[in-house]
Amino acid sequence: MKYLQFTFHLQPSTTDLQDVLCAVLGEAGFDSFEPADDGRGPLQAYIQRSEYDAAALDNVLASFPVPGVTISHEHREAEDRDWNAVWEENYFKPLVVDDRCVVSGTMHHDAPCAEYNLVIDPRMAFGTGHHATTAQMLSEILQTDMTGRRVLDMGCGTGILGILARMRGASSVLAIDNDEWCVSNTLDNIALNATDKIEVRLGDANTLTGTGPFDIVLANINRNILIADMAAYVSVMSPGALLFTSGYYTDDLPALRACAEENGLRLVRTRERDHWCCTLFKKEG
Repeated sequence: MKYLQFTFHLQPSTTDLQDVLCAVLGEAGFDSFEPADDGRGPLQAYIQRSEYDAAALDNVLASFPVPGVTISHEHREAEDRDWNAVWEENYFKPLVVDDRCVVSGTMHHDAPCAEYNLVIDPRMAFGTGHHATTAQMLSEILQTDMTGRRVLDMGCGTGILGILARMRGASSVLAIDNDEWCVSNTLDNIALNATDKIEVRLGDANTLTGTGPFDIVLANINRNILIADMAAYVSVMSPGALLFTSGYYTDDLPALRACAEENGLRLVRTRERDHWCCTLFKKEG
């Protein structure tokens, strides 16, 4: 599998801005990253040569959500290496969330212990908990009583959110993703954490027909999909059910809130980290 190696220069450059850039590049097909330790050096990013689309890269860079940042880049053919292993070694470190949950990889042998310890096989950069959207969702799950709740995890990725919900006492979890790779990775991570009562399906919002009702819906996806599928989520939510959303920028909240309210949801609270938003809605009635 041939890769292209891109070197991105940000001005100004910080670790937070490099994290945002990694997320933006993920939308253009990049799957492995080597950020600068102090955030001041260049960011190395890798994409399969067959997946590279120059126009798609230009589009995501043009819509970079933080104003006043200049980004330049150059690229070359990358040497043959296991780039995901490179990312694991250089970027994926054990993560502590709210001093209650530790997310570590199968390669970590000295991760700290906590109330909830999740071990995952990190085959992707986003879904390990390090990205601001996932970390905020994990924090919300820790703050919410999951006991006996029926949970839907839309766009489950690595399955990390549904696994923590089940650890927190959810009676059942339905995890759905439209990527076969994510479904496979979720199943592997469920086994790694010895969690039960989590069903995993390949599909999208159309898969929800005949399911539910759910007491909690977790949707860490992106603005456009959240808006397009909001009605489908609400249709399988029980009265008083909660919808946790993330995967979009703070500037996108007004549009998302308007859509939620049109579908009978009420804003409960919202938080922001590194320009990424995480919002809780409640179904009225």
